[in-house]
Amino acid sequence: MTFDFDTPVNRRGTDSAKWNVPPTELPMWVADMDFKTAPAVEEAILRRAAEGVFGYTTFPDAWYDAYIGWWRDRHDFSIEREWLGFAVGVIPAISTAVRVLSEPGDRVAMLTPIYSAFPAIVEGNGRRTAEVPMIRSSENGRPVYRIDWDALEAALAAADTPLMIFCSPQNPTGQIWDRETMAKIGELCRAHGVTVLSDEIHSDIVMPGKRCLPFAAASGTNLALTATFLSPTKAFNIMGLKTAAVCAADPDLRKKILSCLGDLAGANVFAAPAAIAAFTEGAEWLDAVCGYIFENKARVDGFLASELPEIVSTPSEATYLMWLDVGKITEDSGKFHEYLRQEAGLYVCPGSWYRGDGARFLRLNAACPRSLLEDGLDRLRTGVRRYESERGIRV
Repeated sequence: MTFDFDTPVNRRGTDSAKWNVPPTELPMWVADMDFKTAPAVEEAILRRAAEGVFGYTTFPDAWYDAYIGWWRDRHDFSIEREWLGFAVGVIPAISTAVRVLSEPGDRVAMLTPIYSAFPAIVEGNGRRTAEVPMIRSSENGRPVYRIDWDALEAALAAADTPLMIFCSPQNPTGQIWDRETMAKIGELCRAHGVTVLSDEIHSDIVMPGKRCLPFAAASGTNLALTATFLSPTKAFNIMGLKTAAVCAADPDLRKKILSCLGDLAGANVFAAPAAIAAFTEGAEWLDAVCGYIFENKARVDGFLASELPEIVSTPSEATYLMWLDVGKITEDSGKFHEYLRQEAGLYVCPGSWYRGDGARFLRLNAACPRSLLEDGLDRLRTGVRRYESERGIRV
């Protein structure tokens, strides 16, 4: 089947959080694709809407089977039915887990840079972040991030650190973790009695030919100490449907989290049909959209190499996000992001939102039709050249 990702969808005036910007701005910030969802998902929603009655809903066997089959076939992760429970979203579920599995004042370890919601969750619940900055270095002439193992073990060994939030694949860098690295993290967590909350929401957006192994699947140790948070929402661009799952093999860990989800376990009537359709009928569409996204990312890399070589893209094999090093231009990505919005109408995320070394980075969303991508690249070039000219920057 052929899918059309080139035709832009006009999202202005639709109450889109991403597109709630002035008409002169192009938003390439929040993790929200500018593509229609898979036809199978749209059809499932329309069928359910045609029933015309939207009362309380339950979860059929097909919902469990869809998760189990998808994660077995695409991620080599064997899930048992009783491990799964519904949640309205990954972030609300992780927030609940933080409250249930730690005490006020405790620390939660995390590798930075990291998705900005995680420190916000921790601190908003009266806990503290134990941030372990990753080390950025060069490997075969390409920038890579590596874990500072001594710093990570020190953070995990602290008596007031009962939890680690892990992001697989890594957001914002787009890094796919290898089995050995995740197993080593698991052993450190086991040694120090740390439970892992693993966000796998971006794991289906991968470079063609690649596969993202979940943290819990890296070893038996990892499986025993991990709560995994799964969802079709990022891959199929259905975040607004609020459909996700918590997966925990350990019965005590599972019971603690699921028993405290409360109202967060109540589904809207489209949550189960959409997830079932995505995981049972959406594979062909997903493969196609991943191919298109990584062609977009390659286009960005080529553009930067030829037009803006002072900006260095971090190589990534997952997500539709790009982590761009603008350190040769500025060490204050917060102010630079505001400048690009005001002067070029380009809205991207400042890397400072993601902590770690983010002050010298921008995060750009490349999941859009090619015409919008080209518009964004033109705006980036205009903004960068104007910024450099005004400040006398020579690169």
